[in-house]
Amino acid sequence: MTVTHYERITATDGGTFDAYCAVPAGTPAPGVLLFQEIFGINDNIRGLAENLADQGYLVLAPDMFWRLQPRFESKDESGVADGMALVQRLDFGLARTDMAATLAHLRGMGGCTGRVGAVGFCLGGTLAFLAAATAKPDGRGLDAAVPYYGSGIHQMLDLVPAVQCPLLMHYGDDDPYIPGDQIAQVEAALAGRTDITVHHYAAGHAFSNWDAPSFYREEPAELAWRRTLAFLAEQLS
Repeated sequence: MTVTHYERITATDGGTFDAYCAVPAGTPAPGVLLFQEIFGINDNIRGLAENLADQGYLVLAPDMFWRLQPRFESKDESGVADGMALVQRLDFGLARTDMAATLAHLRGMGGCTGRVGAVGFCLGGTLAFLAAATAKPDGRGLDAAVPYYGSGIHQMLDLVPAVQCPLLMHYGDDDPYIPGDQIAQVEAALAGRTDITVHHYAAGHAFSNWDAPSFYREEPAELAWRRTLAFLAEQLS
């Protein structure tokens, strides 16, 4: 039976922040860092964390807005403006350190085997890519990462050589926030990387967010999730 609670993570520059934790029935287990959309750690992210724990993963979803508005959460289209305002103020340099601190915390939990992947959606997709490139506490990075429609990845392509773990990437071809030319830039930068797979779907942005009805598309969401679970099982076992 999955058990949930909040962990307190110590930031490298002082202070503490919360991370939603879902613990599987059997431990030790591989870990997964789950990175939020612009809506914060809301019902959607908590539900995804519990789903992953049901699949046998120890999950931490850190509050990436803690420096701006701790425990912020909203949902669906009504929260877009507030979430986007927070993203505009997010310091990605500090976000790097917070992700590294969360990774170190997860690996240090007694229920973790030490192998850790990351999954992120929207803002979290960008963060999952950034974590794959930069979150390397004690010199050890992630073992795998799954960015879903990360709208900032095309601006971080100089970090591709620093990504030393397999990636599985998901994009909607009808995404108004990530034009096709930006996805093409990402794919061009990743050309030749046999450890990185990019999947395209006939869907728009946030197609996997079941808590935002105008975004959610059941068929591509379920296909992407099956692929994600198969990838994590292969990379983290």
